[in-house]
Amino acid sequence: MGGLEIVASGLRFPEGPVAMPDGSVILVEIAAGRITRVKPDGSTETVAETGGGPNGLAIGPDGKLYCCNNGGFGWVETQGLLVPHGTAADYPGGSIQRVDIETGAIETLYSEASNAPLAGPNDIVFDDAGGFWFTDHGKTRERSRDVTGVFYAKADGSDCREVIFPLENPNGIGLSPDGKRLYVAETYTCKLWAFDVVAPGEVAGGQGLSGGGGSFLYCPGGYTYFDSLGVDDGGNICVATIGASGISVVAPDGALADFVPTDDPFTTNICWGGEDLRTAYITLSGTGRLATMQWPRPGLKLAY
Repeated sequence: MGGLEIVASGLRFPEGPVAMPDGSVILVEIAAGRITRVKPDGSTETVAETGGGPNGLAIGPDGKLYCCNNGGFGWVETQGLLVPHGTAADYPGGSIQRVDIETGAIETLYSEASNAPLAGPNDIVFDDAGGFWFTDHGKTRERSRDVTGVFYAKADGSDCREVIFPLENPNGIGLSPDGKRLYVAETYTCKLWAFDVVAPGEVAGGQGLSGGGGSFLYCPGGYTYFDSLGVDDGGNICVATIGASGISVVAPDGALADFVPTDDPFTTNICWGGEDLRTAYITLSGTGRLATMQWPRPGLKLAY
């Protein structure tokens, strides 16, 4: 496995990378409230100014970007790191936005679900039916933290509903190669869960003790948090791991298959690009960088 190479720096807490066919990577800069394209030479251009806290990104069936907007964090700069802290003073609520990549036009697709509020939408994955799953990480205040869950929504704006509840600040989300398992990582418990998908937007009950159901897969030791995740072509769940600084590669049976270290304690996400999908892009958010490396296995080809 090749070492990390830095593609771009000076980003304001990058997250949600999406590898594009032209070799560029579109990502969010949460602290800047914008979506940015990073070109292969490291130069950047603004795709859209979303405001709030753009977080997870995915390409939908219409070729547009679907953005989980968490509404914004407060920020602290310490020890050379930019760190999210609490909730933005002007927090307007969470939303799902749809963005035209060519024009930068933004529309709010959902600002609430049919059965729950949207507090802090975080990470997103489309299924092959054209709908998408997303986590709501919630918001943290001085003495309280939201209890949230996982949602399913249609890309045409006609339906959005909470499907899994409660979870403890769910963050990363992904689907198995056959689409029959939904993976969800909780941040502060640092637990990875699996849910059996029985139909688009429907999961079977599970064994989780918290009430959210699901089957427990993995939890690392030490001082760690889980962030966003990606799934590779072999079905391994690659979870960005905060604190331990790297990517935890978890096999479908819950065993730790590998750990890929990085030099940023706020390593937050991974995606794959290139013709063979072996080029991994990793967001090093605390230090504001996008890194790349050759991955030993191809990433999973996404639905769109």
